Amino acid sequence: MHCVKLLGQRLTARDFDRKVAELQVRIAVLNGYTALGIPVTEAVG
Repeated sequence: MHCVKLLGQRLTARDFDRKVAELQVRIAVLNGYTALGIPVTEAVG
C-alpha cells in the first residue's frame, strides 16, 4: 500500500515532458491495480 500513498504526492519533475512521463507511469500503475481487482467471469455449461 506504500505505492498507492506515493501516487498521491506532488510531481517531482521540473521539465514538462518529464511531468507527462511521470503521470503516464502513475496511470499505468493505477490501471494495473484496477485490472487486478476486476473479476474474470466464465460461462459454465
